[in-house]
Amino acid sequence: MTQISGSGLGPDSGPQPLPYGTPEAPRVAVRGESVLQFDPETAHIWAIVSARGTDRRSALEDLTRRNAHALELVRGYGEAVEKLATGTLSVRPELTQHGRRERVHTYHGRVRLDITVGDFTVLGELTSRLAELELTEVGGPLWSLRPGSAAHRTARQQAVREAVTRAREYAEAVGARLVALVELADLGAEDGAPPLLPAAPGGMMRGYGGGVPGPPPELDLEPQRQTVRAQVNARFVMSPPRLD
Repeated sequence: MTQISGSGLGPDSGPQPLPYGTPEAPRVAVRGESVLQFDPETAHIWAIVSARGTDRRSALEDLTRRNAHALELVRGYGEAVEKLATGTLSVRPELTQHGRRERVHTYHGRVRLDITVGDFTVLGELTSRLAELELTEVGGPLWSLRPGSAAHRTARQQAVREAVTRAREYAEAVGARLVALVELADLGAEDGAPPLLPAAPGGMMRGYGGGVPGPPPELDLEPQRQTVRAQVNARFVMSPPRLD
């Protein structure tokens, strides 16, 4: 929490008010809130490439080939893809029992690719082409704002303006006016990484190869607007009220 504090009365204003104010310098405490919606700025999808074989070497070779194919496909979209990273990788044996002995029946390999897309015009095509790859699962999208998005600043500023408006209305209700800001406590704006509202359910698509030749159908993915909330506490000194 970041706080900005001060008397707000200046060095020549005389005795400072007590923490809860005085009849001559009463204080008013309010909370300002804002709830705003913004278009998402990025979409996150992921692809899980799989391979299996009767021996470890063949499983690794197939996994390496399919992973390279998926990486080449994603990199082909250039700057539209803001981030491409390899996640978890695993190669495990599957055992089968014959009498009292355990034997390796097959090997399973999996590697996950995490992809952040900033250009939504290619998102549907990229997702469809990944889903068409052999033994590949695709999930997402998860929509979000960037961590440094101006949306967070806008929400915080709106919360401050709401606090000032509310405090002014309270002061006017008793025939007073705001004199100075005593304290402004920024409670922070909540962001969309994970999003504040539940993200759209991430669909899973699987590709097993052997599909119909030609380009895959392009998915129509509608971006989900993101909700940003901000709250601030504010205290003001107001002029003596007129209660008669």
